[in-house]
Amino acid sequence: MTQSSKTMAGVSFVKRPGRNAVSDNAPVEKTVSEVLDAVRTRGDAAVSEYSMKFDQADLAAFEVSDAERQKALDDLDPQSRADTQFAIDNVRAFAEAQLATILPLEVEPLPGVHMGHRVIPMERVGCYVPGGRYPLLSAPVMTIVPAKVAGVGEVVACLPPNAHPAMIAGCHLSGADRIFRIGGAQAIAAMAFGTESVPSVDKIVGPGNAFVNEAKRQVFGPIGIDQLAGPSEIFVLADETVATDMLAQAEHDVRTRVGLITTDEALAKAVEAEVDRQLKDLSTAETAGTAWRDYGEIALCEDEAAMIAYSDHIAAEHLQVHTADAHGLAKKLRNYGSLFIGELASVVYSDKCSGTNHTLPTMAAGRYTGGLWVGTYVKIATHQWLTADGVKQVAPPAARQAATEGMEGHRRAAQMRLDRLQA
Repeated sequence: MTQSSKTMAGVSFVKRPGRNAVSDNAPVEKTVSEVLDAVRTRGDAAVSEYSMKFDQADLAAFEVSDAERQKALDDLDPQSRADTQFAIDNVRAFAEAQLATILPLEVEPLPGVHMGHRVIPMERVGCYVPGGRYPLLSAPVMTIVPAKVAGVGEVVACLPPNAHPAMIAGCHLSGADRIFRIGGAQAIAAMAFGTESVPSVDKIVGPGNAFVNEAKRQVFGPIGIDQLAGPSEIFVLADETVATDMLAQAEHDVRTRVGLITTDEALAKAVEAEVDRQLKDLSTAETAGTAWRDYGEIALCEDEAAMIAYSDHIAAEHLQVHTADAHGLAKKLRNYGSLFIGELASVVYSDKCSGTNHTLPTMAAGRYTGGLWVGTYVKIATHQWLTADGVKQVAPPAARQAATEGMEGHRRAAQMRLDRLQA
């Protein structure tokens, strides 16, 4: 039984997924560990070897030059450039609005006890930009633009050597300070440890394949990461229409998880038939059809409560609400990556250009985290300072607690300040 098709009260299945996206993740841990160790110890030389081995790329230099940036821009057709700029503007505007809600703090909870926090941008962030099956023009926008809005000192972008040149243009327009043609686990290693060419970063963000994901997992600790992203997901809560949106997400990858959660049996069966019909003339049917066959599901729920419970269990990356009272139902949901309320709010708009971020938690991570946002790139760091009145407030209980715990050094540190004031 797959994670998503776990039996729950009030839920049955018109279609179950045939495979499990979690267990199907190829065992890549050993390979990634070898790549990380090689790059850590041999730097650029190891990056070159793996670039040739995995990407068939023999590069004289990893970093994209100013001239190469300009050529990528010049070669980008005017409409694509305008559309990319439209996406950048919208993502920037939303990120700026979000940043305005993250405020510094200064409070005095007790007389003479002052504390607060600062909002501090990170010094250097690495953005992994996937090449993908298609030139994903929105990918650099989603990771780089919020970083620049947050005030990150330097944004480093890595993308596979065989990525479409338009992706270089996208990185440039989004504000990347440095761009490197390095993909896969070797890119994560280079940004984590630093090489002769690539500077080490404080945090790595952005989606990628299983090797990229595993590399992020292994470097995490001294290096921050945004999240571990699995295959893309879209689920729809509906009491009526949906097949087209499900297939739009399914064409991303053969391992995309797509599903319908509904209380309407007739709709469930109609959607299953409609998906099969649309696959017959969909240009990306080879990918979307495989995803639907292996990971697609249709869950039939006895009532709204069961529908909400099952949706919260799945915690889908993209969750569309197509019900009579979409806004009312949306307020009852807790677990998801990003929510799309009403039939006019397509996931595609967010994927491309509307402004909310498309880098989102997958594989049930929406139960404990949201997606990439401007807050990913800042630290909330606390501070405090005390007056003599403040010391008189907190020193006695601190000293007593330390004594109870048997921590004599702590007790002395608390008591000495009070003793000095009373001398």
